[in-house]
Amino acid sequence: MAEPVTVSTDDRLGDYQALTDVALRTRFEQPHGLFIAEGELVIRRALRAGYRMRSLLVDTKRVGQVADLAAHPGAEGAPVYAASQEVLESVTGFHVHRGVLASFHRKPARGAAEVLAGARRVIICEDLNNHTNIGALFRGAAGLGMDAVLLSPTCADPLYRRAVRVSMGEVFAVPYATLGPWPQALDEVRAAGFTVLALTPAEDALPMQRLTAAQRDRAALLFGAEGPGLTGAAMGASDVRVRIPMRGGVDSLNVAAAAAVACWELTRDDPV
Repeated sequence: MAEPVTVSTDDRLGDYQALTDVALRTRFEQPHGLFIAEGELVIRRALRAGYRMRSLLVDTKRVGQVADLAAHPGAEGAPVYAASQEVLESVTGFHVHRGVLASFHRKPARGAAEVLAGARRVIICEDLNNHTNIGALFRGAAGLGMDAVLLSPTCADPLYRRAVRVSMGEVFAVPYATLGPWPQALDEVRAAGFTVLALTPAEDALPMQRLTAAQRDRAALLFGAEGPGLTGAAMGASDVRVRIPMRGGVDSLNVAAAAAVACWELTRDDPV
């Protein structure tokens, strides 16, 4: 049974306040061990991945359409709040056109060693602090056969609402961990048997298609932030500098697009 909420100041909706305020949400969500999932598809994927629901917030008009979400074993004990679109927008700061949001408990953070132990090919990100790019990168990693993502300590939170939405919930499917101290911890990746491939648009870098079979086999693709790219320290800690050959005078791609191309190139001969 849904509990009606008629005012945006209702304390029961504390998890959903000011969802468009990145600085506020960054300070609030991780310390409180929660994240927000937006939309029915993403919520279902979070439940399927074993995340435990804290609460469900739904447009009053859609309560009957999502009743099975509240009945899922992962939602046991989680209250369902129903509110008008006006209240939803006042609470969250945006028009909730998907009509449903959920707050979830985070799982204990994985360590880099645990993530690497079960992986053959991984992506490593340095200073990637754009949530849209993080989400797109995780979606590409999941769809193109990468086994894990490692993040420098300055990267954006993969479980931030925008990242989760852009990834279409694939952040729940790809194991990830923070890799630090940075960039010294790249030695840990190498010690685990990986070749660290630093992506750069530099003309003297090796074209990706010329990588040897050994370099491809256990590869760690290293990407920097949009604009500045990889730092000199990270580049120096890599094994091979590689590039995606470009045409038409274009020097580089968006980082998420570059990651997708590089992932496809590494995995193109794998069985599907």
